[in-house]
Amino acid sequence: VGRDPNTDIAVIQINAKNLPFLMLADSNEVEIGEWAIACGNLLGFQTSITVGVVSAKGRNDLDVIPIEEFIQTDAAINRGNSGGPLLNLDAEVIGMNTAFATNTGGYLGLGFAIPSNLIKHIMNEIVQNGKVIRGFLGVTLQKIDSDLAQAFNLSKAEGALVTDISKDGPADKAGIKPGDIILKVNAHPISNSASLRTCVSLMHPGEE
Repeated sequence: VGRDPNTDIAVIQINAKNLPFLMLADSNEVEIGEWAIACGNLLGFQTSITVGVVSAKGRNDLDVIPIEEFIQTDAAINRGNSGGPLLNLDAEVIGMNTAFATNTGGYLGLGFAIPSNLIKHIMNEIVQNGKVIRGFLGVTLQKIDSDLAQAFNLSKAEGALVTDISKDGPADKAGIKPGDIILKVNAHPISNSASLRTCVSLMHPGEE
């Protein structure tokens, strides 16, 4: 039906009826420390499952794909897991296995899954529009490190520092200036520049 390279998600139509399926859970309700089950074809061993816990949420600094908001798990994810579901104990999908971090080529306890809410958003966009329509802010951003946080009198290193803006773009029209720090989009806290990019990408043109 369509694909979105920015999130590594595709929608495939299967011409068949009465297929079994899994429900998508609300990934916002996932808690760090809860059990997680990864399914896939690890290294060619079909229909393998591994069990672990959710280690972290909102990982967005892997530089694997342009838009990142990963669930981190220590359930073993290796080559062949990509595209398989990450499940909770109710057999609901909380994410889609996508990547793992390693310096040996194999599993080291750092696996990453695209959260189900992002999957649902991209799926609906592709099904309804044939492509993903994203919001655009028109800013160049810099990561806030501890030194910058101290210079800007922030209590901790968070938010996204605006270094430049696109002339006549949405940010320019809204009065955002270089040197501004964006800490929230509506009620959504912005932890870093990647977080802001993801948040804006999930909005539609014209949204406030």
